[in-house]
Amino acid sequence: MQIILKSFPEITPQQQLQFEKLQKVYEFWNAQINVISRKDIDALYTRHVLHSLGIAKIQSFLPNAQILDVGTGGGFPGIPLAILFPETQFHCIDALGKKVKVVRAVIEELDLKNATAEHVRSERVAGSYDFVVSRAVANMTDFVALVQGKIKKKSRHELPNGILYLKGGDLTEELSTFPKAKSYDLQTYFEAPFFETKKVVYLSM
Repeated sequence: MQIILKSFPEITPQQQLQFEKLQKVYEFWNAQINVISRKDIDALYTRHVLHSLGIAKIQSFLPNAQILDVGTGGGFPGIPLAILFPETQFHCIDALGKKVKVVRAVIEELDLKNATAEHVRSERVAGSYDFVVSRAVANMTDFVALVQGKIKKKSRHELPNGILYLKGGDLTEELSTFPKAKSYDLQTYFEAPFFETKKVVYLSM
């Protein structure tokens, strides 16, 4: 939890309480439905929570903005971002119903009024969004195809509307067909060794 406070010292007492609750809530649900690997549950705040919040270092979300989290799994990056941006609306989707069950339970436990979860594939989700966020669900080409038509044309943020994608490793080949994509190294913002190869890829749509 201290790693979150170090990187985001401006969070409110309410947000701190919500972040603190994550460990117990995920330990409880992960014992029933495995959404996080057993070894990662002990490093929840570094490998999942802070990793998710890396997106916030690239773009802060405005009040009433609509964010779609595709392939949310256990709720990442959507849940940590929803805590950090309580006036922004987050819709977390996954094709696996059991994972969505966990995300809904976390939303309820934390009393997150700005987050929803739906068991649906991205190509079938309704509505349009300011940004699509995700954590390495597919390669960039496939992911762009999955979310085509889901992003609003009118932008209100510093960055034009598009994709904010958490990825790792050497992305040179994967991004070669996306010359407009910009990659941000998370080790610029976070000191833990885990972030040495982690990036946020931004692509305007």
